[in-house]
Amino acid sequence: MPAIAFELPEEIRAVRDGLDAFLKAEVVARHARHHDLLADPRRTYEENGRYRPEVVALIREVRMAAAEAGYYNMCVPEALGGAGLGLLAYYACWQHAFHSCGAHNWLAVYAISHWAFGPSRILENVTDEARAEILDGMLAGRTSMCFGLSEPGAGSDAAMLQTRATPDGNGWRISGRKIWTTNSPIADYCIVFAVTEPERAADRKGGISAFLVPTDAEGFTLESIIRMHGSVGGNEAQLVFEQVRVEPWQLVGELHQGFRTAIQGVSLGRIYNSARAVGLARWALEMALDYAGTREAFGEAIAGYQGVTFPLAESAMELHAAHLMGLNAALLLDRGEPAIKELSMTKAYAVEVGARAIDRAIQTHGAMGFTNELGLTEAYNVVRSVNVADGTNEILRRTIVHRLLGGDVEL
Repeated sequence: MPAIAFELPEEIRAVRDGLDAFLKAEVVARHARHHDLLADPRRTYEENGRYRPEVVALIREVRMAAAEAGYYNMCVPEALGGAGLGLLAYYACWQHAFHSCGAHNWLAVYAISHWAFGPSRILENVTDEARAEILDGMLAGRTSMCFGLSEPGAGSDAAMLQTRATPDGNGWRISGRKIWTTNSPIADYCIVFAVTEPERAADRKGGISAFLVPTDAEGFTLESIIRMHGSVGGNEAQLVFEQVRVEPWQLVGELHQGFRTAIQGVSLGRIYNSARAVGLARWALEMALDYAGTREAFGEAIAGYQGVTFPLAESAMELHAAHLMGLNAALLLDRGEPAIKELSMTKAYAVEVGARAIDRAIQTHGAMGFTNELGLTEAYNVVRSVNVADGTNEILRRTIVHRLLGGDVEL
């Protein structure tokens, strides 16, 4: 029996169903063939914390296979060479990917072009010369990018950026630092945000610009891998820019108006992370329900104890609401509505209830819930982390209240 009263459009359902077959053939099968490499962090990462070359090759293979099959670029704008399916498809397919693949089959992250890793509407703002330089490789999945916004002293408040792009002839020189730059250890390009007019930036009236920078540019240094949750490696890094030369063709969007590009990216990230949290949490909840039905204690299945099952029922209610909120926000955005309040509510709620649902699934499993084999702690770490990514839950509540006090009170 369906839990949602309306059907996704037939086109999106067909793509989602095809994606399911692709994930089984190209993601789950690769994890099975390369289990030791992909499941053991001591083998996945090198001594310096980077992915081993064999892992990078598998990531590229998935991207390229997805591009060839039509899934990688399905939500990329048609003007860039994608299918232009929009944000409802983006949300629905990402949610399905995480729900079906869970935590272990993590190569699924590369089956659809992630806004900060590959082609998306952000690249509509690059120059024609930049398109000619990067677009074919990005669309084919051969190359990837990263999004250099956050800094050691500038997270939620991007106006605090310290990275500077100073005029140099007809171009600029970028100097500064970036942190939490996901995918940067394997990326070919980075969209770097820098202050180009300090006075306007200080007044929060612009003054920030975005530039497309090859990661092998002179003066571009990956200083260190950021290791989290006790892992021996990671795909987040700290970057240093020392007088990196950029030409006019590397400007993304309008000069001094790069914050628009940043907000565009962050909004895509909020849709993605809502889908990610709901999908992983549904996967975890279903594992907990299966376990509760088979695990016995005191002569009966633990599913007979309300102390075990009521928390799972609570999570089912919360995840149902979060899923509906995600679909609604995506539909509003596809209609051209700004949906600032709705997207903020969606992301904050989805990641909070998602982390709580996974925590309850761990509790249901008892000590088994903490084992590497189940992957529940890995899922928890992912969803707990995105309670901070693309706007902390506190910043999102600030945005919601600002909209409400400004008269946007429709719920």
